[in-house]
Amino acid sequence: MNLNVAWFGVLAFTLAVYAVLDGFDLGLGTIHLLLGRTREERTRLIDSIGPVWNGNEVWLLAAGGSMVVAFPNLYAASFSGFYLALMLVLWLLLLRGLGIEFRHQIHHPMWEDAWDVVFAGASALLALLFGVAFGNVLHGVPFEAPGEFRGSFTVLLNPFSLVAGGLSVATLALHGACWAALKTDGPLQARARRFAAVLWIAAAVLLAVMIAASFAVRPEFTKNFRAQPLLLVLPLGALALLIVNRLAIARGHDRQAFMTSSGYIAAVLAAAAAGLYPMLLPAAPGSAAGGLDIYNAAAPAGSLRIALVIYLLGLAIVSVYLVNVYRVWRGKAVGVYR
Repeated sequence: MNLNVAWFGVLAFTLAVYAVLDGFDLGLGTIHLLLGRTREERTRLIDSIGPVWNGNEVWLLAAGGSMVVAFPNLYAASFSGFYLALMLVLWLLLLRGLGIEFRHQIHHPMWEDAWDVVFAGASALLALLFGVAFGNVLHGVPFEAPGEFRGSFTVLLNPFSLVAGGLSVATLALHGACWAALKTDGPLQARARRFAAVLWIAAAVLLAVMIAASFAVRPEFTKNFRAQPLLLVLPLGALALLIVNRLAIARGHDRQAFMTSSGYIAAVLAAAAAGLYPMLLPAAPGSAAGGLDIYNAAAPAGSLRIALVIYLLGLAIVSVYLVNVYRVWRGKAVGVYR
């Protein structure tokens, strides 16, 4: 297989796994203050992600490492053009971790409430920023010269990317509500199911708006799907999973609801990757130069080959670890993580 194509698949796979795994604890944080009516309920919600949230973030590090070793030009352009946004992401990741871990250090109402606010605010802003970044990748960014992208908030916060940000917040909040319904019981579980039903509507509406806007902003996005009709199974599969997710929520099938929300997120990102291929960071209309693809952004073939072997070994180790953690901490969260 072509190494450039293989690494495109690796990067897309890693980002999709991160979105699914860290997505539910980001979503849970987004609705944390609304879903948990009492301090005890909010503790149970934190406990449900306590053993796994830091392991979930490993996939974000893996995605960043994949960019460095496989597509260094993409890494350089992205981390320069998105510099301020990426600094915000790093600080928000730090604050979210502090919110989870510091909350349990002092059992005092004011202390716990303050860290709950930090956790919820950081989670919501992260979900928004990730969606805005995703929207800009689909929209394209201005390149001043080959490989030179200089972004600013006025460029990044365009209407299309803000719709993508809203879609990200709604979708991850839905994912988090499905997780909460799976991991809790009693009144908190019933409330999580109601939240999921409402958030499903918001996610579905924003998805429709995003799809309609995509045709206007980047009509060539459908080129790969027209050339390879089999790729249509990805967007159609995403829509099917979203519908099944709604049925599972209505019937109280919490495990099915969570699994279908996971599959829906993965299918949406896979469809986006299929539409973008072979582009990694497209150029916006009117740019002075073209964007970055899997060839002009790639490292030498020797580096790609060695890095792929190392990545696959690391993937095996991380996968075994994560499967074991989720197996040990399966079941309801009832004050198990203090």
